[in-house]
Parts: sequence; C-alpha cells; structure tokens
Amino acid sequence: MSTETTTPGQVRTASAPPVLGGLGLFTVLLGAALPLIDFFIVNVALPTIGHDLAASESVLELVVSGYGLAYAVLLVLGGRLGDLFGRRRLFLGGMAAFGLTSLACGLAPTAWTLVAARVAQGAASAAMLPQVLATIQAATSGQRRAKAMSLYGATAGLSMVAGQILGGVLVAADIAGTGWRSVFLVNVPVVLVGLFLAARAVPETRSPKPEPVDGPGTVLLAVSLLTLLAPLTEGRSAGWPLWTWLSLAAFPFAAAAFYAVERGADRRGRTPLVPPSLFRLVSLRRGLVMIVPFSIGFSGFMFVIAVALQRGAGLGPVRAGLALAPMAVVFFFVSLAGPRLVARYGTRVVTAGAGIQAVGVGLMALAAWRSWPDLGLVELLPGAAVAGAGQALQLPVIFRIVLSEVPAARAGVGSGVMVTTQQSSLALGVATLGTLFLSLVPGSGMRDALVTTLLVQLVGVVLTGLLSLRLPRTVG
Repeated sequence: MSTETTTPGQVRTASAPPVLGGLGLFTVLLGAALPLIDFFIVNVALPTIGHDLAASESVLELVVSGYGLAYAVLLVLGGRLGDLFGRRRLFLGGMAAFGLTSLACGLAPTAWTLVAARVAQGAASAAMLPQVLATIQAATSGQRRAKAMSLYGATAGLSMVAGQILGGVLVAADIAGTGWRSVFLVNVPVVLVGLFLAARAVPETRSPKPEPVDGPGTVLLAVSLLTLLAPLTEGRSAGWPLWTWLSLAAFPFAAAAFYAVERGADRRGRTPLVPPSLFRLVSLRRGLVMIVPFSIGFSGFMFVIAVALQRGAGLGPVRAGLALAPMAVVFFFVSLAGPRLVARYGTRVVTAGAGIQAVGVGLMALAAWRSWPDLGLVELLPGAAVAGAGQALQLPVIFRIVLSEVPAARAGVGSGVMVTTQQSSLALGVATLGTLFLSLVPGSGMRDALVTTLLVQLVGVVLTGLLSLRLPRTVG
C-alpha cells in the first residue's frame, strides 16, 4: 500500500516512497527521548521544588501525575491526528508546543502554575511522540526498519534512566541560580535544534485514506484512563477519599463502553480510535501484554530508588542519580548488539533478557539488605549493570514485535496504542510500587520497604519472561 509523502523542498506525490535518512532518524529519536526524559527528570528534583514553591506532597505528586495522565490519555488521539494531517506536521507542532510548555514549567511562579504547565507539556508530548514510530513504520523497511526500531527501543530505555541522572546533575549544578528550573529550561535549546533538523530531514507521511477523528471513542478512552490512573496516582497522598473508590468502581464500566463503541464503529466500516480488529494481530496483542509488567517494574523501580537513596541513604541528587549510571551505560551498549542477537536467536533474546534482569534485581535487593544505609554507586553497581543488560535485551525487541505486523496505513494508531500502553503502565508503576514502598516505610523502615518492593518487581520480571515463551520465534 502506497503512502502519500512530502519531503522538504519537493512537491507531494502519490508514488514516491518516503525516505527517513540518518539525520531524520536522529531527529525523530530526539523527539522520542524528550518526553520520556521529562517523565523521570523531576523525580530527584521534587524535594527542591517542594521547598522553593512551598508545595505539599499531594501537589508534588500532581507535578508528576498531571504530566503522565495528559500524556497517556491523548497519545492515541495524537497518532490519529498524525495519520490525518501529516506526521511531520504534528511532530513539528508537538515539538514546538513541548518547548513552549517546558519554558512555562521553568518559569512557573507557583506550584499550581507548575502543575498546569506540566499538564500542557504532557499534551504536547502526546502530539509529538506517536509520530516517531509512525514515521519509522512508514518511511523505512527491511533491515533499516529493524535497526531503526532497535534504536528507538534503546533510546526509550536509556532516556528513562538518563532522565533521572540528568535531573540530579542539573539540580545540583544550579546553573545561573536556576536550581530545579533548569530541568525544564534545558529542553528549550534542544527543541530549537530539533525543530531546525526536523524541518530539513524528516519526510512527511500520512495515511493514504485518513479517517476523521472518532469523537465518542476519544472521550470514552480518556474517561477510562482517567478513572483508573487518577485515583491510583493521587489516592495515597489524598488519604483515599470517596472519589478515588468511586472512580475505580467506574473504570470497568467506562472501559466496557469504550470497547462497545469501538467494536460497533469497526463493524459499520468506520475507523474507530482503537480498531478492535487491530488486536487480531497476534504479535501486537502479545507484545502489548509484555509491555505492561515490564514498564510497571521499570518506572516503579526508578521512583522508589530515587526516594530511598535521597531520603533514606542521605545521598544528594547527583549521587542518587549517578548510582544508576551503570544501568544506563550497560543498557546502551547491550542494546546496540540487539539486532544481531535477534537475527541469530530470534525472540529467545527476550526470555534470556528477563532472566538476566531477574538476577540483577535480586543482586540489588541483596545489596540493599546487606549495605543499608550505606547504599550508593559501588553497592548497586553489580546489580544495576546486570539489570541494565537484561532490560536492553527486552525493550527494543518487544517494541519491534508489537509493530511488526501493523500495516503502514495504520502506523499512527498502532504506535499510539503501543505508547499509550507503555505510558499508562509507567504511571501505574509509580502508583502501585511507589504506594507499596511509601506505605511500608512507617512500619517496616526504609530498608525493608525497599527490599520488599524490589522483590515485588522481581515477580513482574519473571512474569515478563514467562509471557515471552508464547512469542513467535522470529520477528520482522
């Protein structure tokens, strides 16, 4: 199926295939890194933000969850809009909005202003990120697509770890007296470079038969995600008031209504926001199921370790961030070998990665048990390095599996569904493992709470490994 394309300086044609060159790939990967870095960069900055803006714990959680909720709720819509109006156009608009909202975050005079700016920043991310995967799907093929998808997975995993490290360094550096504000302001020059490169190197692609936006489906998906994620992210700090339980009780009904509306639209020949027929693709369905426990464990760990190292072990933001440097370094180098390993061993690489990550998480739990409160880079290094290697063998491959059978015409909606699943799971990880950890601290102490949370994460890693046994042996 042909894809309508426009490259900068060229007249749009119906037959010329889109080409995503090396500079274009770098640019879209930069766009993929920014939202993920920003999700994690605030973890180590929260204590300083709370002090400077006199923000309560519940408001600080909104700084994180407000971004995550807007991001997760609007991702599929962002993918559909890219299919409809052009992915390069949405990528440029989303990146520009991300830069402006980052500036608003960095200049926020009050805590509630910061929360509002973070919500807007999440919406901008939702417009930009789905275009990355959709562009890769539509403008690459064969080995170039396999390499690009592996680099996307490596970028995603590395961004989540690097965000936390970068946040600690920027807060401690206190550049020109900006303190925590620099974790947002640093995005502005990066966005300006990204916009310049995107205008020159990213080709325009869109669905050859774009469909109008599914209004009822968009509203019901937003309601479904909000009724699940809002109470889980805010419930503990708010003391679990009545609205949280009513919201959770409403979630299955909202989800059922969303599915019924989407299935009805699919049967009538329309294109719903999330076509149920898309889930007939075995690779997409099984890959999405694996993303859930992996992402819950990843984000939960990043949140918990940031709190434990700063509040419990007494480390500053830089040392707390750098304690995860071995995980980031090993993740990067191992992920580069991923395409060759997958070509030789197929999806068995994912199973092996889960086993390796399980060993790494176990080593970190043992280090916390034996060394607390003297827990830092040296003590965590073996476990963090091994866990990083295991994660690098899983995440890029799972991303490739999810989108391997999605047709180019549905690249936007397919990538939107995948990233929504990932982002919702990241938010669930902070909400569930974070809540578990913070609930255990008063009664069990910081060390036991950390060890228990790591062991719960270990269960999720094992589950990911077991699910990987059902994958087809090869991946496109």
